Amino acid sequence: MNVKLSQKGWIVIPAEMRKKYRLEPGVNLQVVDYGGVLAIVPAFKHAVRDGAGILKGDSSLTNLIVEEHRQERERE
Repeated sequence: MNVKLSQKGWIVIPAEMRKKYRLEPGVNLQVVDYGGVLAIVPAFKHAVRDGAGILKGDSSLTNLIVEEHRQERERE
């Protein structure tokens, strides 16, 4: 989706994107430079708490790491 930068440096996030990502007036966002690619991401007040569970999958990464360490100890 294309947006245009104003002379004041403002951009308008299209309504469908604001609705999709629940961006309400007053929400804090960050502009991040990923090596030449700009990304607009929510600025979390409590990043760990707010981000918990967003990468849910079939298995726990913690459990996979614990199991890998257990297997390493058995091989030693």
